[in-house]
Amino acid sequence: MDLPDYLRVLARRWRAVVVLGLLGTVIGALAALAVTPQYRATSTLFVSLQDSNDTVQLNNGNTFAQARVRSYAEVVVSPRVTEPVVQGLRLKMTPSQLAEKITTEIPLDTVLLKITVTDTKPSQAARLSNALADRFAHVIADIERPEEAAPSPVRLSITKPAVKPSAPSSPNLPVNVALGLAAGLVLGTGLAFARESLDTSLRGRDDLTQCLAQAGGPALLGSVTYDARASKCPVATDDDAFGRRAEDFRRLRTSLQFVDIDHPPKIIAVTSALPGEGKTSISVNLAAMLSEAGSSVCLVDADLRRPNVASTLRLVQDAGLTTVMIGQAAPEQVMQSTGAFSVLTSGALPPNPAEMLGSEQFRAVLRSLADKFDHVVVDTAPVLPVADTTAMAPAVDGYLVVARCAKTSRSQVADAIHTLQRVGATMLGGILNMASTKGDKEHYSYEYSYRPANASRRWGRFWGRRRPAPIGGLPGPSKPAAPPVHTRPVTVASTSNGQPGPVTLQDEHPRSE
Repeated sequence: MDLPDYLRVLARRWRAVVVLGLLGTVIGALAALAVTPQYRATSTLFVSLQDSNDTVQLNNGNTFAQARVRSYAEVVVSPRVTEPVVQGLRLKMTPSQLAEKITTEIPLDTVLLKITVTDTKPSQAARLSNALADRFAHVIADIERPEEAAPSPVRLSITKPAVKPSAPSSPNLPVNVALGLAAGLVLGTGLAFARESLDTSLRGRDDLTQCLAQAGGPALLGSVTYDARASKCPVATDDDAFGRRAEDFRRLRTSLQFVDIDHPPKIIAVTSALPGEGKTSISVNLAAMLSEAGSSVCLVDADLRRPNVASTLRLVQDAGLTTVMIGQAAPEQVMQSTGAFSVLTSGALPPNPAEMLGSEQFRAVLRSLADKFDHVVVDTAPVLPVADTTAMAPAVDGYLVVARCAKTSRSQVADAIHTLQRVGATMLGGILNMASTKGDKEHYSYEYSYRPANASRRWGRFWGRRRPAPIGGLPGPSKPAAPPVHTRPVTVASTSNGQPGPVTLQDEHPRSE
């Protein structure tokens, strides 16, 4: 990975970095506020030798003092110093507890000794430091005194007594906050790269292209940009006929035309590895775009477990594919129109979907539709959870495999490809759905504004439904398109022996001819 790759990882995982950075900042601030303030008071002593008359003796005495002062630092915390101080000041602590509050410092190449005391009370810290310095000077004088009771040659003088500190030495709120922020950012960055290394989901067109190639699958036909309005406007041209999402489906339609120019596919199955990857949305918009190009199109909902075409287009689901397969109605009797293309919904859900989709009756229904329409788009069940999609392989001309950006993993796509390959299915191409627009070199900035001067989003509703849908393969009359059918009651006639008869769809508000 180079620098741009690292920056892209941080851009994708910025939420984890920001959250942990803020969390570290809060923890640092809370830690600073929760800790009891500590005050530090320091007294400074000067070590010198007495009776030094000439320069040589002074120089030798300075060298001697520098060597001895390092040893004196250990004496400060000894009981000989701390015990008298505890007794003299009547402290409620032991000499060893007082020793824990003491730190010493010897500046380099000096004969100075600094005694620092840390306490929760500023006045007591200064008083302890001065008392320790005074007691320490007497202890060193006793230690260095010769046996013949002569004065000690070493003298310790307090050059800077401790004063009451005005501010606590710890905790330091700005430092703690900065440390917490830095620690949070480091942890967030580490978590971002750890998740990136463990994440096998498809992040863009290049990932899906590479995955399809490694699995020996088809080429990538295109990608569809994520649009938050897709749930409210399932057909892209209904929302904005010249928007990015609509243009993505037009590019997909164009790519599909060049898959096999000698034997162009008529019955096109759209599937995915797992549910929730947007195959129904791809099926609906692919049918709409093929119709927009002047072809007669029929969309068949062959997902007999969780059908979504009827609810997406607000059509009737009770009568459809299964109704035709069991002989209760002809396709023309239960086929519905969206104004641009025809729809054969799933019908009643059977107890044996895989067997029905693998039957000769299902193949006969699709062949009859292929004879009447230029294209038949089949929305199928996902490949990996059930065997329905592979069972219908002999009835379709090829599969489009849909993968959802940032959700579908490489292994899931590879498993779906291998599952279809084992049954000899023809794969037409892969589609990346809900692709991010950030960093996508395939999209250009002028795409949003490169539209007719008088066009608007509302004009897309007429543009997407500018021609009536053919029913039964017959071209519709040249008149304005009819509005989509929202509710059409289902009537099931009964024969004299009590068996169900033919199924018909009736308009809720009949129109006079």
